[in-house]
Amino acid sequence: MTENYESARAPEAVGAYPHARRVGDFLFVSGIGPRKRNRADIPGVTFAQGTREVESYDVALQTRACVENIRAILSDAGLALSDIVDVQAFLVDIDKNFATFNAVYAEYFRASDGPTRTTVGVTGLPTPIHVELKVVAWAGQRNPQPQN
Repeated sequence: MTENYESARAPEAVGAYPHARRVGDFLFVSGIGPRKRNRADIPGVTFAQGTREVESYDVALQTRACVENIRAILSDAGLALSDIVDVQAFLVDIDKNFATFNAVYAEYFRASDGPTRTTVGVTGLPTPIHVELKVVAWAGQRNPQPQN
């Protein structure tokens, strides 16, 4: 089973890709940033007056916005944050932002029963954001019945 998912609540893609694609028992969610649907501004980003140069940003607010965008995509696909099995996190300034990102992440996911995670520092993302998350969620049967 292969199916693409588009969420009417998540931000529009900045390229030719769906919000998510289900393949078998897994839902692969594209990289999702903090932008809001139908909005030009970016949560937590302040631009220098009259420019597109980032003056300041709030990585905590951006992390929360990313997770909430993913929650919307998963919900539209009939899933929840608890179905996530793997997270890839991309931070533009990992040295400066890792501790804050990690604290906000822990508000949503616990090490004891949460997803696996890889966090990498990157030099930039396609829009002037500082956090992007890509997840894989389990979309199979919750309680498989024993076969006779």
